[in-house]
Amino acid sequence: MSINISDNFDAGNIEVINRDNISSIKLKIKKDTNSDFLQWFYFRVSGAKGKSCSFKIINASESAYPEGWENYQARASYDRLDWFIVPTEFNGKELQIDFTPEYDTVYFAYFAPFSYEQHLDMISFAQMSPICNHEIIGKTCEGRDIDFLKIGSEAKEKKKLWIIARQHPGETMAEWFISGFIDRLLNLEDSTSISLLEKANIYIVPNMNIDGSILGNLRVNAKGVNLNREWASPSKERSPEVYFVKNKMKEIGMDFNLDVHGDEAIPYVFISGIEGIPSFDDRLKNLSSSFMDIWKTISPDIQDKYGYPKNEQGKANLDICSKRLGEDFKCLSQTLEMPFKQNDNIPDEDFGWSSERSILLGKSLVTVLNNIVEFL
Repeated sequence: MSINISDNFDAGNIEVINRDNISSIKLKIKKDTNSDFLQWFYFRVSGAKGKSCSFKIINASESAYPEGWENYQARASYDRLDWFIVPTEFNGKELQIDFTPEYDTVYFAYFAPFSYEQHLDMISFAQMSPICNHEIIGKTCEGRDIDFLKIGSEAKEKKKLWIIARQHPGETMAEWFISGFIDRLLNLEDSTSISLLEKANIYIVPNMNIDGSILGNLRVNAKGVNLNREWASPSKERSPEVYFVKNKMKEIGMDFNLDVHGDEAIPYVFISGIEGIPSFDDRLKNLSSSFMDIWKTISPDIQDKYGYPKNEQGKANLDICSKRLGEDFKCLSQTLEMPFKQNDNIPDEDFGWSSERSILLGKSLVTVLNNIVEFL
């Protein structure tokens, strides 16, 4: 039986160049829709049971973040539930994945995928809670629903806390994080969740970029637009996902925002803050420090030694979500980054940074918010 390689499914992305020689199967990552970005891959291999295979992604050096391949390990799964790391090497040009499957079919991906079906299941689970309301607040470029969840009561005096994720569709750890956050927040036996919801309402957009997620993109929507550079002046034509979400934010108000992402190159969990926005003052400085200190105490997965350089005041890019919202609402607005690689301060040799670790970090956010909400 010959080896078959396919990507014709939700979030699939690979081009087969040559599969005649199993010791040198040549592949390419397809570019994002209407864009030159490429990095996300996800493909299915069948007919390779017991065969020593070497998959070579020959255009890896042309990817958006080639430094992301250094010390990176691809993920594999037989059942699309458990994703484990497999031997992977980058020689500066090609990314090589070596693996001998134990079963007839195996999947390989840049990170554990979070499918549209999983997204819909999560929305269905959330709306069944008596404290959660679901709303469609707009349509994507390709006409798909933009899902919005409100968790809490109608009390107007409560703080308004926003969590959004997956502006960049290939950063699937962001929606795994959201699934953990929602699961804990809706647990009516969890005293920390109950305490938080007595003081705040939570507003969640679990996936900002549904089109890009389904299309197998790393970075952009169906129009080829990077949503995280659209927050100054989004449009219905280019970036309806941001347009409708930002309008909802203006309607409701905001005391806090967390934009959840993944970083290709840095093997740590970290926060990118709003130090560079014009209105950054002592209040926001103290809130930023407290937020990080609390989260580091609660979860050793997060740290502040490694991350992005801080902007000088007044020099932040206000096209970026967290910066723009921090400036517009004069509130604590942060970007969370999780790794595609290991979390080097607590590595896992079997799974790397994983969907499970992302879920647990999401759950930990409930405690963080409960500790800081009264000061927001």
